[in-house]
Amino acid sequence: MAKCISILSILFLSILCHFTPNIAANNVVHFGARGDGRTDSTLPFLRAWMSACSSARPATVYVPRRTFLMKTVTFSGPCRSRIRFQIDGTLVAPNNHRALGNSGFWILFHKVSRLTIYGGTVDARGAGFWACRKNGRNCPAGARSISLIWCNNVLVSGLKSVNSQTMHMAIGHCSNVKIQNVKIIAPSGSPNTDGIHVESSIGVSILDSMIRTGDDCISIGPGSMNLWISRIGCGPGHGISIGSLGNSYNEAGVQNVTVTNSIFTKTQNGVRVKSWARPSGGYARNLHFRNLIMRNVAYPIIIDQKYCPDNVCPRQGSGVKISQVTYRNIKGTSATQAAVKFECSSSNPCRGITLHDIKLTYSNRLFDRPTVAYCSNAMGTHRGSVFPKSCF
Repeated sequence: MAKCISILSILFLSILCHFTPNIAANNVVHFGARGDGRTDSTLPFLRAWMSACSSARPATVYVPRRTFLMKTVTFSGPCRSRIRFQIDGTLVAPNNHRALGNSGFWILFHKVSRLTIYGGTVDARGAGFWACRKNGRNCPAGARSISLIWCNNVLVSGLKSVNSQTMHMAIGHCSNVKIQNVKIIAPSGSPNTDGIHVESSIGVSILDSMIRTGDDCISIGPGSMNLWISRIGCGPGHGISIGSLGNSYNEAGVQNVTVTNSIFTKTQNGVRVKSWARPSGGYARNLHFRNLIMRNVAYPIIIDQKYCPDNVCPRQGSGVKISQVTYRNIKGTSATQAAVKFECSSSNPCRGITLHDIKLTYSNRLFDRPTVAYCSNAMGTHRGSVFPKSCF
């Protein structure tokens, strides 16, 4: 009997070794980090990162179930092998919002490939910074909580970001990035707290996530291509926006963007394309918005080529060329009568817009009024049942 148990034990260990990946673990606590939420652990985190980055085999930076204070930090590559940044605990910024400085970043991953960021919470404690902005004092630039710059083959899964000073997550000059099962939370009145911003990147997917912010749930900037956004719960916030575009003349375009199977709740906009009214060589084309539910959204479908949030407006014709935009199976309620609004450029009219199976009704029951569609310098077609009635 004992011999049988011994043989079974050997077999079990053999199977365990076969299926357990050969990964070098780097616990930040072993490098001097203190999980008391008060002691600066920036340097221990950097030491753990450098150990993982220099490993010839896949490595993990492990953050246990404690609270760790971190100042501005850059995790740089390239690294020798694949890295998993496993966060079981919470990362917090200093209480003094000025401690993050003027770099614009809090936690930055730079030139890293084959990276997985999994789990955990990051809390930037942004309230002090928002109050400074509101009171018009001499404020720092504000920091983005998580940034990926010049990174490739990245997975971010299970992360929770709360109270970022500015954008919660920024992706720039990256390729093949997948973000899934994330939660992003900030008060509806917090300024410029975009959930996820993508710019100058190719092949980004954002899936199965809940985003509540004071600005765009997802914003898509110039140079973005081949984006897939699906199963997003957005609201409060400003919706999902392409733009603002036309900030400069020599600006890269946006193309091949799909937003599908998502719900917008009490947002300022639903799906929006926005550009400044000034000359530009930019464009936005092959945009697909489909299978969306709007719940009391102020402007469910909107193209705004006279974007001007602060009343300091260029007042020219937008040079951004918007074309091949499809809206299909979009239903729900609008908080204004203008459920569909295409305010396009007189010098570069919107072309190739398709409305297909749209049903957006007015959510204000005190007024028995129908929703309306508004078109200015917009050309397109409609198919199926479209309500409000198409303005093409």
